[in-house]
Amino acid sequence: MARTQRRFNVFSLSFLDVMSCGFGAVVLIFLIINHAVEDDTQEVNRDLLAEVRKLDYEIDTGEKDLVDLQETLEGTRARISTARRELLAMLEDLERRKADLDEIEAETIARQEDVEELQSDIETRQDEVEKLQAQEELSKGRQLIEVAGEGDRQYLTGLFVGGRYVLIALDASASMLDETIVQVIRRRNMSRERQMQAPKWERARRTVEWLTAQVPLDSNFQIMVFNTGAQTLLPTTNWYPATDQEALDSALALLADTVPAGGTSLEPVMSAINGLRPRPDNVYLIIDSLPTQGDRPPRGSTVDGRTRRSYFEDATKRLPAGVPFNIILFPMEGDPMASAAYWSLASVTGGAYLAPSRDWP
Repeated sequence: MARTQRRFNVFSLSFLDVMSCGFGAVVLIFLIINHAVEDDTQEVNRDLLAEVRKLDYEIDTGEKDLVDLQETLEGTRARISTARRELLAMLEDLERRKADLDEIEAETIARQEDVEELQSDIETRQDEVEKLQAQEELSKGRQLIEVAGEGDRQYLTGLFVGGRYVLIALDASASMLDETIVQVIRRRNMSRERQMQAPKWERARRTVEWLTAQVPLDSNFQIMVFNTGAQTLLPTTNWYPATDQEALDSALALLADTVPAGGTSLEPVMSAINGLRPRPDNVYLIIDSLPTQGDRPPRGSTVDGRTRRSYFEDATKRLPAGVPFNIILFPMEGDPMASAAYWSLASVTGGAYLAPSRDWP
């Protein structure tokens, strides 16, 4: 039997059921999905809104802070600019102060040098004053010892002691023991102590002491004794300051221990004077007679007046040029030509001549 052929219809009931079920499932899923998405969206929107509000607040706060910071920055910049100007002013002032300080320091150094120089000058002057005071006291002390109670013994003599280099030459021959030949011979036979106490010799020593007391304080001196030879009382032929009390005392002590002896010669005196360096500019010659010999001993035991005069003239030929000779003559018996010869020597050389009385000095 032949079968009846069925037609296939895709829209049959089973298909529709399946489709309906599937559509329903899709709708259900859609509904479920949309609801969840909306909830999530609302939550997200709330979070975003909160975040936005927070950001807006932060922006507002930041803008306010930015304005404050800008104001602060402007103020800082203004302060920095002011500080820079003040710094420049301070630097300029510092430079000026440094320049002023350098100038003050230089002036201070200059003043300090001036002060030191003045202090040195003051100390030098003070030393000079003390030295002069000491010298004056020393000089006064010596004068008080030498001329106490007798006043100023320079009156009417014309004999003023001066010069930078003063030489005192004392005749220490036997004739200085007394004023007469007989007394000289008698005293030569006495003891040494009696000879040293001879009045004429004591006067001669006092004359030397008086002369040393009159030497200017800024001068130099030397003391020489002579007979047939000549020697200085102080060591070597050096000059000694008038303020050297030790040297003076030593010279006077040696003079006090010297006894007159021998003959008289001016030749050694002239040789010694010419050997002094520098040469004296004032010589004080204490003597009593013309020389009894020249540069060598006489042949005989006696010497007449004419020969003694020739010895004198020979010696004066060796006079140092430009040196004044001041003569202090203690006249000796039997030598009448001595006074005129020594007066002529003093006059020719520009010195003074003195024949003192027995109480001088």
